[in-house]
Amino acid sequence: MEALKELFGTGTGLLSVFTIGAATLFIIFMYRFVKRRMDEDAKNAAEK
Repeated sequence: MEALKELFGTGTGLLSVFTIGAATLFIIFMYRFVKRRMDEDAKNAAEK
């Protein structure tokens, strides 16, 4: 419980939460971006 208070109650903890959230969103974005490009490339290769 003390760890959660420190995580959400201090500047360093909030910055850590923000960093973890931003990294997670970036990973999700990159996964979707690359998957979309791979599907598009496979579709174009099948048409040739």
